[in-house]
Amino acid sequence: MAHTSFRRTCLVLTLAGLFLQSTMILAADKVQDRRKVLGPSQADQNLSDYFKLHAVRLADRSLADIKDLKSWEQKRKQYREQLFEMLGLSPLPPKTDLKPEITGKIESDGFIVENITFQSRPGLYVTGNLYRPLKQEGKVPAILYVCGHGGVKKNGISYGNKVHYQHHGEWFARNGYVCLTIDTLQLGEIEGLHHGTYREGMWWWLSRGYTPAGVEAWNCIRALDYLQSRPEVDGEKLGVTGRSGGGAYSWWIAALDERIKAAVPVAGITNLKNYVIDGAVEGHCDCMFMVNTYQWDYAQVAALVAPRPLLISNTDKDSIFPLDGVVDVYNSTMKIYELYGVPEHLGLQITEGPHKDTQELRIHAFRWFNHYLKGDDSLIEMAATKFHSPEELRVFKKLPADQKNAKIQESFVATAKPEIPQDSAEWHQMTEKWKNLLLKKTFRAWPEKVDSNVKVETSHRDGLTLKTISFESQKHVPLKLFIVLPDHSKTVSEVTLNVLNQAEWEQFQSTLAPLFSTKEGANQSPEKASSLYKEMQQRVQQEQTALVYFTPRGVGLDQWNQDPRKQVQIRRRFYLLGQSLEGMQIWDIRQAIQQLEAQPEFKKANLTLKASGEAAALSLYASLFEQGISQLELSGMPASHQQGPALLNILRFLDLPQALSMVASRTPVKLKQVDPQDWKFAIQVGKQMGWQEKQLQIEK
Repeated sequence: MAHTSFRRTCLVLTLAGLFLQSTMILAADKVQDRRKVLGPSQADQNLSDYFKLHAVRLADRSLADIKDLKSWEQKRKQYREQLFEMLGLSPLPPKTDLKPEITGKIESDGFIVENITFQSRPGLYVTGNLYRPLKQEGKVPAILYVCGHGGVKKNGISYGNKVHYQHHGEWFARNGYVCLTIDTLQLGEIEGLHHGTYREGMWWWLSRGYTPAGVEAWNCIRALDYLQSRPEVDGEKLGVTGRSGGGAYSWWIAALDERIKAAVPVAGITNLKNYVIDGAVEGHCDCMFMVNTYQWDYAQVAALVAPRPLLISNTDKDSIFPLDGVVDVYNSTMKIYELYGVPEHLGLQITEGPHKDTQELRIHAFRWFNHYLKGDDSLIEMAATKFHSPEELRVFKKLPADQKNAKIQESFVATAKPEIPQDSAEWHQMTEKWKNLLLKKTFRAWPEKVDSNVKVETSHRDGLTLKTISFESQKHVPLKLFIVLPDHSKTVSEVTLNVLNQAEWEQFQSTLAPLFSTKEGANQSPEKASSLYKEMQQRVQQEQTALVYFTPRGVGLDQWNQDPRKQVQIRRRFYLLGQSLEGMQIWDIRQAIQQLEAQPEFKKANLTLKASGEAAALSLYASLFEQGISQLELSGMPASHQQGPALLNILRFLDLPQALSMVASRTPVKLKQVDPQDWKFAIQVGKQMGWQEKQLQIEK
């Protein structure tokens, strides 16, 4: 059995090599390395052009349909609901008991600092320092200060970002405010994670619809609840500020919660052009971004603050928040403020300097809050200085045993737990609902129409016809189908579309070499390759079948820069555009199927879709949206999107066992090299619906 499997694998690989040879002979009359046919420079240029096209498209679309205040007011509620959803906050978590604790108190030069903690959700601890005036009469305005990434560690103990940014809270308290400075997950006293896709390979965050930006936004919402519970605070005069990561969290809370009456996000936002085209994304961790399901540009976030006072603050030489993008966000947002008739409520402050917490940035923020929360326009005469050691501002001597901060990504956004349908009517409702959610929440970026620019090249060899179909799955996404069929055949009875992953592509690259005069074939056996070729030739001719090989974008001939760090940032760019690489590869497979169906030789043929590993999962979803597929043969498919391909938000409503069930209910599926226990949902659905045995065959 193993020997037979090996021979079939070699046959597959040799065949794919044959198609590649055909294309290369047509192009250069000899076999070349694939990087010389479509080298990394061309593939990377295509990818760059693709990102530019889509970033500009989203930028042009952002707020374009807002013509007057009425149209904005109609959209604003919808936009805010979408933002909650894209942050993983829909439905909104319950506001459970904060269980606040003051673990220490220090009296300083004109102010008191309290070391505090509360739980924004059970087990999700927020650590912070609350600064308040030593003497005050009545309630005073309060500022929520959200920290950037400025963690302080000594002897292995994390004291949090709040220690690094203490001078802000101390200035506010010395000038008549209450200020709550809170830690972030990353580098906080209880250390969590912001680097899931950036550094840890946790692409399942996309499938879960999870971003740490959502946790930071929720912690800010609960921080406002805490501030309003304090007797010293005027709950109607709340402001927010912070820089870098804290600048981003200032945007989230100001856009989501209208209790914020004035906001000064510092170095926390720019536009998609900067992030995607200019590469600013490479300097940011995941807390800076929502899951962009609805394909926003960032001015839409800023616009949600209107008409409340908002000062956009940045330096002119900030490499990760470039000046042109910041100004663009300001200009787009100003249109909304003008609709309200309060352009003075939107400010743009640009000072000289790099991405750094400079004194010039602070002074403008202090004046903004003084003006809008206190009605005070006097000059700023007091510098913001640090008073306390890290040890003095530490909240916990021992971290709480029940803390969930370190693994909050595993529970913050709930995953779906579908139940087995009771009858066919319920199953029909479930599948229709899931397909609708897939199109709206996962594959929203699929284009409505594509000009494929098809080109077909044909050659003949040993009684075989070799066809290469070149087409565009989308603009700037050129792909190829390699086809072998009996020579001069007008029709074939069977077509097998093999969707190759990168490992399989590399395999056939080494296996095809003996057929050609290439250095890669020096250590191979031409006689063996010839034998396999004859076996393939006999099968195609006798069975009147066609074999087709295909790689979606980023794989095979169209492989991009293979530096691991670049690969990560390429995938993150898709994410920022409201796509995922794998989601768009599914689109590519759909387009390949449509190209095959358009070939006259295949009009009456049965089409089998065949793939392994993650490519099997991609092919599964492609088949769900295409007609005319006779069966699927899938090997080694991952059992969940926790390990498998990243598709936006999908785990919020289904997982791969549910997707398999939907496909098997309409198309026979052979699932091989898997553990049947992982697919119990599909097996039980089949039993409940009375499927015939051929609809779903599962082999270990």
